[in-house]
Amino acid sequence: MHLDLIALQMPQGAEWLIIGLLILLLFGAKKLPDAARGLGRSMRILKTETKGLRDDYDDGAQENQAAAPEQITDKAEAKVDLSEPTPDSAPATSKE
Repeated sequence: MHLDLIALQMPQGAEWLIIGLLILLLFGAKKLPDAARGLGRSMRILKTETKGLRDDYDDGAQENQAAAPEQITDKAEAKVDLSEPTPDSAPATSKE
């Protein structure tokens, strides 16, 4: 007989009732609503935080795609005009 499978089964009808009564006896009727409320708040906070993490991850992935350099397909676009220096590349002169 497979005794290890019997030990791993989920509780059924009357077993859940006994578990509920034990919890009621341990914590008392006044503390159960507060405990359930606290559990609900914790679950709500966890849900919003995980949603925020997913949104941040998705936003980061989209930014990385947008920041990727575009490939130059036309050879004419690859040529750089070096005849005139740009203001950024001009040597700095100081007037003293």
